[in-house]
Amino acid sequence: MDLFEYQGKQLFARYGIPVSAGDVAVTVDEAVRAADAAGYPVVVKAQVQVGGRGKAGGIKLASSADEVREHAGNILGMDIKGHVVKRVWIEHASDIAEEYYASFTLDRAAKKYLGMLSAQGGVEIETVAESSPEAIARLSIDPVEGLSEAACRAWVEAARLNPAVTDGAVDVLLKLYRAYVDGDADLVEINPLIVTPDGRVHALDAKVSLDENAAYRHPEWDEYAATQELDDRERLAKEKGLNYIGLDGSVGIIGNGAGLVMSTLDVVNQVGGSAANFLDVGGGADAAVLTNAIEVINTDDNVRAILVNIFGGITRCDEVANGIVTALTQVSVKAPIVIRLDGTNAEEGRAIIAPHESDRLISQPTMLDAARKAVELASK
Repeated sequence: MDLFEYQGKQLFARYGIPVSAGDVAVTVDEAVRAADAAGYPVVVKAQVQVGGRGKAGGIKLASSADEVREHAGNILGMDIKGHVVKRVWIEHASDIAEEYYASFTLDRAAKKYLGMLSAQGGVEIETVAESSPEAIARLSIDPVEGLSEAACRAWVEAARLNPAVTDGAVDVLLKLYRAYVDGDADLVEINPLIVTPDGRVHALDAKVSLDENAAYRHPEWDEYAATQELDDRERLAKEKGLNYIGLDGSVGIIGNGAGLVMSTLDVVNQVGGSAANFLDVGGGADAAVLTNAIEVINTDDNVRAILVNIFGGITRCDEVANGIVTALTQVSVKAPIVIRLDGTNAEEGRAIIAPHESDRLISQPTMLDAARKAVELASK
């Protein structure tokens, strides 16, 4: 669950991280009232879950109520990379002496938390990582041991931050780590983490992604769920309880298990195609789940072929086959389906599919063969 900037800042504030005074507004009048309360000058910031809003004109400085009215009027309703601005964040403008970058996320391969810290903030960290990887100080954290003050201080020194703000940086980073762990987040990021002219360390932006699997521990997340922006595909998938992420390719992907689905996306890319989605039906998927999955992918007009890649363990391949056959009778599937079945009851599943095979339903023996065929059909 990705949060808007203002929600991320509200979360940070609960953990004592310094953020700018401000408020969210959905109308021009609300924006003016928020600016009056925050104190001029203020910054009017579009709230969208996509980068590049500054270059698109979604961040403006205002020194008066008239300027806030003008900028809020222009920004509300603005389209930024396909995201329509429905709310703006108004905050008191900050004087900036230095800009840093800080984040915590999960290093799945190492089974540890990963902290990243750089003295080069305010720009896309991906660019820094590519052009100057040495500019990012990485810290691997054992979740059992946590982040000690001593380790955090050494990390700050390794990142070559201004020595004069070491204490302030350590304080904010320890609080950010606590927000990451106790807040059940997948990612917490501050870019830029600024130093003011009087030496205070301050979060000027907030990017937070929460682990939805922990929602049962956080009833307060209901307010975040209410503001989630989902496209039609994602909304339908959520209603049907499917793990779905919409992408912009032409090959619809269905698999069982996140690892298998990610591998399928990689293979499709390797053979020259592009995935339209990530859709994991999970273990034990039955005919109803497969029918729902195909229905969701069928709503995507960009999908030119559907690749169903199943390795049966808990999931039985005959159940998957029955699901596909059922879907073909219940849903007017617009794209041809390529299916690869292996594992538990794979032979039975292939036997169920065989009488229905045609140029619209094609069985392939391996994942690579299936990916090649799906990409071929999607290119027609």
